[in-house]
Formats: sequence, C-alpha cells, structure tokens
Amino acid sequence: MCTCIAMKTRDAYFGRSMDIEYRFGEKVVVTPRGYGFDLRNGQRLETWYAMIGMATVMGEYPLYAEAVNEKGLCIAGLNFPHNARYFQPKPDSLNLTPYEFIPWVLGNFSGIRELRRELGNVNLVDIPFSDSVPVASLHWMISDGTDSLVVEQTESGFHVYDNPAGVLTNNPEFPFHQTNLSNYMNLTCQPPQNRFSSRLALNAYGSGMGAIGLPGDSSPGSRFVRACFCKMNSICEGDDASSIAQFFHILDAVSIVRGEVLLQDNKCSATTYTCCANATQGIYYYRSYANSQLTGVRLTEENKNRKSLSIFPMEERQQIRFLN
Repeated sequence: MCTCIAMKTRDAYFGRSMDIEYRFGEKVVVTPRGYGFDLRNGQRLETWYAMIGMATVMGEYPLYAEAVNEKGLCIAGLNFPHNARYFQPKPDSLNLTPYEFIPWVLGNFSGIRELRRELGNVNLVDIPFSDSVPVASLHWMISDGTDSLVVEQTESGFHVYDNPAGVLTNNPEFPFHQTNLSNYMNLTCQPPQNRFSSRLALNAYGSGMGAIGLPGDSSPGSRFVRACFCKMNSICEGDDASSIAQFFHILDAVSIVRGEVLLQDNKCSATTYTCCANATQGIYYYRSYANSQLTGVRLTEENKNRKSLSIFPMEERQQIRFLN
C-alpha cells in the first residue's frame, strides 16, 4: 500500500507515503550523471541526468522506490499485486525489467513530452534482480510539474494513462480510480446544507462538518479519493516552506498508523516513511515513522558529478527541539 501525489505551487512537488510491512534497507541515494547501468537486455545505460530518491543499494546498484532527476522529472513505483504482468522479452521492443524502469526514465528524459514518445516501445520483462530479490508487482506514477502519467503493464498489455488528478494508490487498475471519483462528485468542503428534504428542519449541529462522506478507511480506493479531495481543495501559500508543510499534511491524511491495518498473514502494515521532493530545486525531504522531523538532502553540483553513488542513511531517531 502506498499513496503518491504531485502538487504545483510556485515550484513542483512530488512524493509519496511508503506503506509496507517490512523495511528494505532504504537510504537516500544520489545517482550522478554518467552512471552506468548494465541492462538485462544487453545494453548499457549511462545516465544523462543525475537523480535523487529513496533506494536500497545492492552492489552499487540503486533500487529506487521513488526519485526525481535534475530536470524535475519524477517517478514512484507503487504496489500493484495480482494486476501487474511482466512478459518474456519481445523482438523489436525495449525490454526492461521493473527495477530498471526508474533509472531508464530518469536517466534519459527531461520531461513527460519527451518520455511519452518512447514509452510505446517498452516491454517490462519477468526477470528478478537476483535469486534473493524477486520481481516486485508495481505500477508507476510519473510527473514533471506540468503533466502526470500512470504506467501499468497488465495481462492486456502496456498502458499509459493521463493522470489529471496527480494521485496514485494501488489496486484496482487506474481507470477504476478515475471512474470511482464520480461517486464523490457531490462531496464538498463547504458547510453542509439541507438537501435531504425541504419538509424537515435539518441543521448542522457542529462546526467542521464539511467533507461528510469522505471515505476514511485505508483501502486503495478510499485513499485515492481522500488524497484527491485534500489536494484539490488545498489552500496553500506559494513559498517553499508553506508548500512542503502542506504536502506532508496531505500525506498525513492517508498515512497508516501501526496496528491500524493487519495483512492476511497477520503482519502489520504502516507508513514507514513519507517524502516530498521539491523537483524544481532538486531537494528531497523525508520523515520516518520513528522520526517526525523533516530531513532534507540536496542535489548539489558535487554529487551530480561524482563517479560513485552518494548515500545518506535515514535519520531514524526521534529529533526533539527542547525550549527549556
């Protein structure tokens, strides 16, 4: 389970909640320009653009959960079980493994218009990273501050959807979530009015009764609606500090408290971290379940041009500012 949003004020922002029942050795990782990836199709990818995001690193290979490149193109992979389908390599296609998709997107492209021309040739193949790291069932949200896309490969093939809401969660397939929003088109943030019956004198009995009917559970469909509603009704100043604060408040609306959601094997899912990248300025902010203070890592000229990865371990210990 996860929720991803893209938001634009003066700058472009992109981020997600990572809702998961385990940890994957995640660290903030900067991949520099010109970094080499040996692809399973026999080709070698050398990145045109540096990127920053949350990843686990295995043998100098960053396995990104989400990232943004120096041009402001952003992408996140979200859980898509039972629906994701990966095929065998196809001739005359660009065959990529799911774990290669994020480096390929961010290493090659500066925006969605440029990327869209190449997506039609992609075939995601069923090849794991290693014997101990199986193929992850994913779909992806991509944004450049102007447009957003969703990429899904299902039994029916490789699909690219326009995403005007700039929100993604998990199952079912993305067209369901777009259609499901119509069930809430009468929802309003305004104080309620009596539409029940003109023959009954119904009045609001308290303040804060706007958005009655907004789903509050943690299912993917409900989180999609709630994130869309909070984002689309967001009131936010355009400066960076206000935008970052607002972004994390929107993610708070869909975060999962430890113990709130148990999976079928009785494992406990929770929001292990939330993140927000200022894609315009190249700054990645995050906070973890254990540490609610924001931590930021910048894309600098130094780490853009290094020959190796720059790796920043997560700050997990709670940081508290005492005033006396």
